[in-house]
Amino acid sequence: MQLSPFRNEPLCDFKGNPEHFRRMSEALEDVRRELGKKYPLVIGAERIETKETFHSHNPSNKDQIVGTFSKGSPELAARAIEQAEKAFESWSRTPVDTRVNLLVSTAKILRDRKFHYAAWMVYEVGKSWAEADADVAEAIDFCEFYAREMLRIAGPQPLTPVPGERNRLEYIPLGVGVVIPPWNFPLAILTGMTTASIVAGNTVVLKPSSDSPTIAFKFFEALEEAGMPPGVVNFLPGPGSTVGDALVAHPRTRFIAFTGSKEVGLHINELAAKHQPGQIWIKRVIAEMGGKDSIIVDSEADLEAAVEGVAVSAFGYQGQKCSACSRAIVDEKVYEAFLEKLKERVQAIKVGDPADAETYMGPVINSRAKDSILEYIRIGKKEGRLITGGKEASGPGHFIEPTVIADVPPKARISQEEIFGPVLAVLKASDFDEALAIANNTEYGLTGAVYTKNRAKIEKAAERFHVGNLYFNRKCTGALVGGHPFGGFNMSGTDSKAGGRDYLLLFTQAKSISEKQTA
Repeated sequence: MQLSPFRNEPLCDFKGNPEHFRRMSEALEDVRRELGKKYPLVIGAERIETKETFHSHNPSNKDQIVGTFSKGSPELAARAIEQAEKAFESWSRTPVDTRVNLLVSTAKILRDRKFHYAAWMVYEVGKSWAEADADVAEAIDFCEFYAREMLRIAGPQPLTPVPGERNRLEYIPLGVGVVIPPWNFPLAILTGMTTASIVAGNTVVLKPSSDSPTIAFKFFEALEEAGMPPGVVNFLPGPGSTVGDALVAHPRTRFIAFTGSKEVGLHINELAAKHQPGQIWIKRVIAEMGGKDSIIVDSEADLEAAVEGVAVSAFGYQGQKCSACSRAIVDEKVYEAFLEKLKERVQAIKVGDPADAETYMGPVINSRAKDSILEYIRIGKKEGRLITGGKEASGPGHFIEPTVIADVPPKARISQEEIFGPVLAVLKASDFDEALAIANNTEYGLTGAVYTKNRAKIEKAAERFHVGNLYFNRKCTGALVGGHPFGGFNMSGTDSKAGGRDYLLLFTQAKSISEKQTA
């Protein structure tokens, strides 16, 4: 089987292309009419409705229900694992071309309905049109990229010849995986972890975030439409403390793919490491966790470009990205000039309902997040100097003003702890070396960026800035599948490079086969 070379999915242009604008507007209206529907669990071929349910709400209008979902339980989690294990017997032996075709067909479905998937994200997680479109494009990219990667690793692998032997290396699937995606990239990351699992021959129990189960179910339906056999992916929403823990601890769970907070990731890693009765393997954990990401603005930077990069990185999707810039570390020679330009840029950001095409910054995901972010703002006002923002924004949802706090000490709480919201700390550095030292002073190591025209400083930062994804003279968000394999160091996770050429190896195990040749 041959596929054309991988290319990233083009993004829409809602301002310059009237057709894109029209189709997105129509999709929002179509999806609005579907809000409030009920959705089941899916285990094997069975759709299950439970007495206990929960709601997903629109964070822009907290009283609006996006979907009502049956709620999983530890007992249903065990059933899901059993069905996934049963499906594994046949799916693991399904030809690679068939599994690859499933991903290519799924990508086509996502592409054909990209505006509707984007519209669901506008309503369920508060993404702007551009952010939602990029999320769908990344999901399509994961399908297409991992399809091609599976063909590559399923082919002959280079081995050192051994006289008198015929040798080969095969990458075989692991078993049943538990996929636990986040709400902030509710289609892209979910798609990436799920498709990597199944194209490698594994089966999955998918436990979506309780803040974005509708988008997860829509993706599950796309897999079904593309021809996925029952049980290959099982859909099981429910609380992480009960359903998630039951899935992770189950002795027949072979691996866990998780994206989320440091605290939850460490808990999963600890629980997975504990041997359970009947467990015959060491569980593999693929974890992408938090970040406290910095952009260094050097004295030799293009200040206009740096201000734009910091603003977009800090406040795109309300700062609710593990890759978001939460610290700008600025050389003292350009510090005040940078702050002046940054204040003007941030104050121009429009906050509101992302269903409006003109909105740049929508709501934070829920009331718990809003309360936590506002508490960090209160702390930050004591630790530094408020430049702009600093309070709730008006509206029926969970809105917060984009907030900039300057003169923040390197060891201050808002300089060290992940806030996951529209709050930027600005720190002053005496020179480039001190800026690098500050950039490396947290427990995280996910993304970072440097703005400078000095080639020697670029080379120094490339060696010393300890992050998994480092960018120069551009924003620190927006990693592209295939071009920027994504994953961080330290407490940012297991450095699993999503969208990279070694990612599928994490979902497989290598089997060496040697046959002695006879005359």
